[in-house]
Amino acid sequence: MEKRDFAFDKVNYILLAVGMAVVVLGFLLMSGNGSTETAYDPDIFSARRIKVAPLVCLAGFVSMIYAVVRRPKE
Repeated sequence: MEKRDFAFDKVNYILLAVGMAVVVLGFLLMSGNGSTETAYDPDIFSARRIKVAPLVCLAGFVSMIYAVVRRPKE
């Protein structure tokens, strides 16, 4: 049997899965109740939604980029 050379190895797929999980976590941190026309909810401007969640998403996207660019060991 001939050996196939794939672009990704097992570590690349693991890093992609971890990066995707971090992005999903960031979006979950951004979610929550919003304000309506009759009731104002000041929680929409919380530090978790405005600062922490976008940074978590950014870290997830950067780790996914690294997983795609990383070369497998020979």
